[in-house]
Amino acid sequence: MTDVMTDPKTAVPAAPARRRKAVWLRELALLPALAAVFVLGGLVDGAFVGWSNIVSILTASAALSLVVLGESLVLITGKFDLSLESTMGLAPALGAMVVLPAASAGFGLGLPTAVGLLLIPVVGALVGYFNGFLIVKLQLNAFIVTLAMQFVLRGVQVGATKGKTLFNLPDAFTDLATTTFAGLPMTVWLAAALFAVAGWFLRYHRVGRSLYAIGGNREAARAAGIRVDRISWAMFVLAGALAAIGGLAYTGYVGAIGSGQGAGLILQVFAAAVIGGVSLDGGKGSLVGALTGVLLLSSVSSLLNFAHVRPEWQMAIYGAIILVALIISRYAGGKPQT
Repeated sequence: MTDVMTDPKTAVPAAPARRRKAVWLRELALLPALAAVFVLGGLVDGAFVGWSNIVSILTASAALSLVVLGESLVLITGKFDLSLESTMGLAPALGAMVVLPAASAGFGLGLPTAVGLLLIPVVGALVGYFNGFLIVKLQLNAFIVTLAMQFVLRGVQVGATKGKTLFNLPDAFTDLATTTFAGLPMTVWLAAALFAVAGWFLRYHRVGRSLYAIGGNREAARAAGIRVDRISWAMFVLAGALAAIGGLAYTGYVGAIGSGQGAGLILQVFAAAVIGGVSLDGGKGSLVGALTGVLLLSSVSSLLNFAHVRPEWQMAIYGAIILVALIISRYAGGKPQT
């Protein structure tokens, strides 16, 4: 007892220091796997580690990362949203159709392009608001609600577009992906900026920190005076808006809006978030880890294409790499998350 009292400066901070170290180890656990992918890619084809392919990977990652960002915020609160992949397709489709003439599969309304662009995040936010109402206010099961909403939104998109791909989009719909700054598309800078802002929000803002409390124990958070329902609901709205913006980024990358845009993407979204350390049980995870998860998945996809792996084998290899990365991220830096 005397030893502890005589050296309080070393006795007290030890545990917090260890916790901070463990957190950083978990957040950066995927960097060795990412480095290994680039080393292997360089051996397969030197062009894989070239600047043009790196830009291609980052550009492809931008749209996915925005959806992952939204999903991660919802996951941290202990909920999830399966409908984000459909929001990613429907929101930009509606935004384009109010601008495009009927001859180009639009509604023929002839609204200004600015209105169409503004409608995109608004549609995403409205979808998130409705999801939040059903899940938070009416206390319906998040899995069933968002799965049903995924099908509803996909059906609305296919029905509205009559199954057609929207071409001849206004330049403003693709400028975000085609305009570059310092050699990188603006979509990459936008994704980086939003991750930085959200990361600061989670780490330093009172409401941001409360997300972890809500995901860890909703009743305890409520007893502590945290507005659990309002904050959880707001995360659904924000996730919907981010998915819609991600859809616009993807639209610029592809140059068109397919009737099935975003279909099947939710599996990659969950994979990136989970292997990045975001717990499906809520209350744990960081955006640094989620972002490295996105980069890892995009790099693996690029590597498989460079290696000319047949499509029927790509899914198996892709899944195996996700499992290995998941094991590494879970056991790095201490006790694995559940």
